[in-house]
Amino acid sequence: MATRSMIKWSNKITTSQVEQLIRAERDVQRAMLIFDSATAEYGNGFRHDEKTFSLIISKLVSANQFWTAEELLQRMKEEQCNLTEDIFLSICRGYGRVHRPLDSVRVFQRMKRFQCKPSPKSYVTILDILVEENQLKLALRFYKHMREIGVSPTVASLNVLIKALCKNSGTMDSALQIFYEMPNRGYDPDSYTYGTLINALCKWGKIGDAKKLFEEMETKDCSPSVITYTSMIHGLCQSEHLDEAFGLFEQMVGKGIEPNVFTFSSLMDGFCKSGCSSQAMELLDMMVRKRLRPNMITYSTLIHGLCKEGKVYEALETLDRMKLQGLKPDAGLYGKIIAGFCDKCKFQEAANSLDEMILEGISPNRLTWSIHVRIHNAVVQGLAVHGEINRACQLYLSTRARGISIDALTFSALVRYLFWKGDIDKAARVFEEMVHDGCALDEETWKAVVEGFVHLEKGKEAANLLPELIREQ
Repeated sequence: MATRSMIKWSNKITTSQVEQLIRAERDVQRAMLIFDSATAEYGNGFRHDEKTFSLIISKLVSANQFWTAEELLQRMKEEQCNLTEDIFLSICRGYGRVHRPLDSVRVFQRMKRFQCKPSPKSYVTILDILVEENQLKLALRFYKHMREIGVSPTVASLNVLIKALCKNSGTMDSALQIFYEMPNRGYDPDSYTYGTLINALCKWGKIGDAKKLFEEMETKDCSPSVITYTSMIHGLCQSEHLDEAFGLFEQMVGKGIEPNVFTFSSLMDGFCKSGCSSQAMELLDMMVRKRLRPNMITYSTLIHGLCKEGKVYEALETLDRMKLQGLKPDAGLYGKIIAGFCDKCKFQEAANSLDEMILEGISPNRLTWSIHVRIHNAVVQGLAVHGEINRACQLYLSTRARGISIDALTFSALVRYLFWKGDIDKAARVFEEMVHDGCALDEETWKAVVEGFVHLEKGKEAANLLPELIREQ
């Protein structure tokens, strides 16, 4: 009876009191305790109604506690409480949100057992969940079933069907056919219809067809949304129509339609790929002025574009700006900057960025292993070749300690430049490790070893060391 004493109810508890308390409680477990505490008052004449049941089920679904939510459906039936389709659909949408579309279908099928007849809204909701989760064959079978049992098409259901057909390039023509037949059957395409088709046409590289539909929207009193504008801008940038893309951007701003992060990122990508990173940086400043927070895609686009144009220091500043915003760079972004410094023969700066990456805790994994191997070896080689042999050796040792592979070119560079510097002991140690790791010794490396010993008049050491190394090789 602990739940009963949790709340001291008034002499006459009301559903509005219970509803208010549950709605105010953010913690789902405490909300459930309030609900159960009210249930304990059944002996005093209180009864939960549709509103309190619906509210607690919504709270449970938001917390992904679907089983408890479904159990309450049975309680509602036992207590002869009105079960509406909205209650069922809230659970269906919850399952869709966590990518469990088959459970959405299962709950939908339970509606009839609870004497709740699904309306066309319920059918469209389930169809949309199946399409969103790429259950396209099941979605098309479900739509066919809808028609067979007499559920009349609506603009909403046809929009979902078109979205399903737009998922694959092979069924794109079927989507367009339905679109063109809609007016003849008494269904006027809306902004969502046009937006879905325009997005898909851009995705499949049919930018000319997308432009025609976009222009047609204006004549049909269908206003493009920010999503439709963004789809067009992205498609135009991908097809290298940058001037048109920027013109469309200016048009939407002129109409009072606020660009979102994806709009800016798409246009920035177009500028960066066209070698116009300065304009992309101007767009970043505009984003900030509009109080939009750049995301990982935004920063990645800018860093890649800046490095491509050799603006490595600006890329590094952008990386710092990104970190100040609380976003964590990955190995790919650091790799771009380090490679950029290497291309400019700024190997000390490359080594500093590599140290920073390590301090950030960015370690190799299955996906980034090749990036780590490439950038570590490039920096060690560059430092060695450009006379920073001590720093090269330090980085070489830390690279081996972290289990990152050393390639033959890096070994060769270290051996050659250590011998030329006269550090026989280090050169010999690296040479032994090279042989031990199974790296093939090229002619240049052998030549450097022999010349190193001869030049330093260490013939005896050469005579003792080389035969052993040759046997191992």
